[in-house]
Amino acid sequence: MQKTPKKGLGGLKENWQSDMVAALSVALIALPLSLGIAIAAGAPPMAGIWSAVVGGIVTTLFRGGHISVNGPAKGVIGVILAGIITLDDGTGQAFNYILAAFVISGAIQALLGILKLGRFADIFHSTVIHGILAAIGIIIFAKQIHVALGTHSESYSIIDNLVDAVKMLPQANPFVVMISVVGLLLMFFHSKISYKLFHLLPTPIWVIALSIPFAYLFNFFDEHTMSFLGRSYNVGPDLLLKVPDSITESIIYPNFGAINTIDFWLIVFSILIITSIESLTIAKAIDKIDPYKRKTDLNKDLTGIGLSTMVAGLIGGLPIIAVIIRSTINVHNGAKTKWSNMYQGIFLLLLIIALGPVMQKVPLCAFAVLLVFTGFKLASPKVFKQVNEYGIEQLIFFLFTLVLTLYTNLLIGLFGGSLLILFVHLLISRMSTRRFIHSILNSSSKLVQKPDGTYSLKLQGIVNFMGILKINKLLDEIPKGANAVIDLSESRLVGHTVLETLHDFKSVHETTEGHIEITGLDNHLSSSRHKLAIRTNLSLEVKHTRRQRMLEEMASGYGWEFQSRSIENPDYFQSFYFFKTRPIEKELNVITHQDEDMCLELIDVTFEESAFHINEEYETTVGLFRLPFQIPKFTIERKDILDLFLPLTEHKDIDYVKYTNFSKKFNIKVDGIEEMDAFMTDKMRELIEACGIHHLESNGEAILMFSNNFQLAQLSEYKLMIDFAETFKKIVRERR
Repeated sequence: MQKTPKKGLGGLKENWQSDMVAALSVALIALPLSLGIAIAAGAPPMAGIWSAVVGGIVTTLFRGGHISVNGPAKGVIGVILAGIITLDDGTGQAFNYILAAFVISGAIQALLGILKLGRFADIFHSTVIHGILAAIGIIIFAKQIHVALGTHSESYSIIDNLVDAVKMLPQANPFVVMISVVGLLLMFFHSKISYKLFHLLPTPIWVIALSIPFAYLFNFFDEHTMSFLGRSYNVGPDLLLKVPDSITESIIYPNFGAINTIDFWLIVFSILIITSIESLTIAKAIDKIDPYKRKTDLNKDLTGIGLSTMVAGLIGGLPIIAVIIRSTINVHNGAKTKWSNMYQGIFLLLLIIALGPVMQKVPLCAFAVLLVFTGFKLASPKVFKQVNEYGIEQLIFFLFTLVLTLYTNLLIGLFGGSLLILFVHLLISRMSTRRFIHSILNSSSKLVQKPDGTYSLKLQGIVNFMGILKINKLLDEIPKGANAVIDLSESRLVGHTVLETLHDFKSVHETTEGHIEITGLDNHLSSSRHKLAIRTNLSLEVKHTRRQRMLEEMASGYGWEFQSRSIENPDYFQSFYFFKTRPIEKELNVITHQDEDMCLELIDVTFEESAFHINEEYETTVGLFRLPFQIPKFTIERKDILDLFLPLTEHKDIDYVKYTNFSKKFNIKVDGIEEMDAFMTDKMRELIEACGIHHLESNGEAILMFSNNFQLAQLSEYKLMIDFAETFKKIVRERR
């Protein structure tokens, strides 16, 4: 097991190099995104930068997380936009009033953390949160699509903004649209471009950088008109980003003059609830990808974020949260301690000072297209599809929350969505209202330690999000490393949020060498086969898909065993470096061949990988070849053309050393060079060079294989992995 990095100043001294390298990558991502979030919120662009800088420097000193990155929150964009409108009293102080709301919201948030009340954020249903995030995505899209098109909508209604975008397409400024289309194409296809030099800088930086030549080409620096297809269009400095020449000029102070209005306090509590829930949810998600399996102190984290939001509000910055995509990039680039967050804040401050004059030459539509893409990702068809997989009722909750939020505000969307879920739970549980409420609040669920040292947690009655605090308390009482059974057989209804909590707990707990078994759902009914769907009575019959039938036929032809099982969060894969920071959601479609003392498994797995703004989910097929003897630990990855000249992939965070006694067509890292020399016979070299497999990795007792990048295998690729395993067996048996 990896040695856990030291905390505090010891960790700073021990890991400053790896933390600084990771922080630079994060700062490059944070620069355009922070500016873009501020623009989307109707705030001065530098408000986003101040938020990211304070989130890096101040939050690090107080927070409870280890490798998360803090910065401006996308979730409050809608609140700020609405707040600027409602608090506008004609004095030009609307944003200053909003800053005062940030300060008070941060103070309350810090107090909640000190009082250890961070756990109350768990009671909000996850589908409702996703509905609100999708609404935020639509709000961002509706506002920024006009900037990306060079049009303008006078309406305050989000729906009207979308309608206006369609109506005004014929009026779009072609010189603005051209820049936006280039940026959009770049974001869609950046990950598919194999030219490694193009991946040296993150996508947002490329979008910003490539927009600047267009500003010179169309001369956005002087007010004038340009013709296109017989029509004239205005272009000029108003299409460029406005950043103060001096960083001190961007400091804006709060005005507490609106503190006695209801609208002001609605903004305070909207910001408080959204940032608290989002931060705590993201903190839990980041813990899952921490290679050292450290756990965030949620109350301390809430305190740190609250204090930072106060500081940001005092100097003109936006509310602060833990941000998932930058945190993921931080992990993937080798960050080990919380100090990487501070470094990225410092780097970002230096970047904006150095690049301030350059940023003034960036067209606003370049930032707008980043935000249009972000908004689309938050409310894309894929999001709707994923919610629907949990059951049709979850899709109804999601849509209701989304629409209610768009037509009212975030607070009404949050509580309205929660009330709808409670009402539906009441209907499908077929209980009286009084008995339903009693079953939630006075559940007889209990944890019992058995004579053999194992634990039994029996959850009874209505097991839904309203009882999540008690369930979390019972789960916390299960000691690390203990074996436990969570029995749901006496539950009348098991909600989506509870199942999500139980499976997350199972995944985290089993990293402590304990085992959790979730039982008692065999006789429950569900509208979906998904493991997180609401359960009420009897289970549905599971039918094989076309792919499963094909794989079953192939396995039968080889005389092998096929299972369409679905195992949630299989922890064994985390013993391989590739999956240390890529959490596996499930494995299924397993083809197994046991040959004497060796076992080959070909498995479809679903895992998460960082993408633009949110995590992308991938499905791929891996080969797992288990061996009865020890072999060296190594990673072997086939190079592409550019890697032959520029070692761009050799920076990956892995505690092995580079192995050079092999073909230059591969990147190889090993735990021990002498052991690898003994293992790498001539026949083994020939096998690896000729096998055609993209990635091979050993954890010392098994070999992990990928035949391609992040795709489900075709029949020919299954044969590739099978042939490798068969030849490998012959080689090692000859040696033994």
